[in-house]
Amino acid sequence: MDGREEVVCEAARSGDSTKVKNLVSGGTDVTYFDQQGFTPLMHAAKHGHADVVKTLLEAGAPWNALTPSNLSAGDFAMDAGHQEAFDLLLNAGIQAELVLGTIARSENKNNVSDVDYLEDRVTFSEDKIMDSSSKAVMMAWEKPLMEAHAKAVCSGGGHILNIGFGMGLVDTAIQQYSPATHTIIEAHPEVYNRMLRTGWGEKENVKIIFGKWQDVLSQLDSYDGKFFHTSLLKYDSFVL
Repeated sequence: MDGREEVVCEAARSGDSTKVKNLVSGGTDVTYFDQQGFTPLMHAAKHGHADVVKTLLEAGAPWNALTPSNLSAGDFAMDAGHQEAFDLLLNAGIQAELVLGTIARSENKNNVSDVDYLEDRVTFSEDKIMDSSSKAVMMAWEKPLMEAHAKAVCSGGGHILNIGFGMGLVDTAIQQYSPATHTIIEAHPEVYNRMLRTGWGEKENVKIIFGKWQDVLSQLDSYDGKFFHTSLLKYDSFVL
């Protein structure tokens, strides 16, 4: 580090787009975390500098990096009401999800294994699900992405299928569109039990099916919208 990283953080904070572009062109590290635990992208998002956000994203700044308190650039933009900056970050996240999904499907095409995940113990906190290795399976900062996915999946209305409940982010968002039926397949026993404890089995339009999707095909109907999260593809080979 030669000091340029601190300069790019300050330029991002102040909205100096020209300086940010010059620093990026000169090879400044856009993944840098300053003493606050902020990246340049977080500074730009927090202050609503959409042009700087765009420049940093194009330079490879991680849209999903987190502060020590588990806040992302998207969180800062959303909380401050900076819609243009937030939309740029949300779109970056959606595109990344699509790319990761394609890669994961390719990698899992001839190597399907979900036994380890299903037998692993998971723990829940207010903002994340962790596996036994303390790795995040799902985090609350994914909520805006899940809401965007839900909007797309529910665009045709009617009957909706979701593979994998996780923290319930996408299913909560799906419920806002009042689908005729909302089917959820969940294979992890601890996640399934938590769904029941939190009342998901009591919702009128919700049908919960416990098991791997491959094993419950006979229980499925036809659906107007289907969703699965890309993190599922680490353990599954589900293809729509």
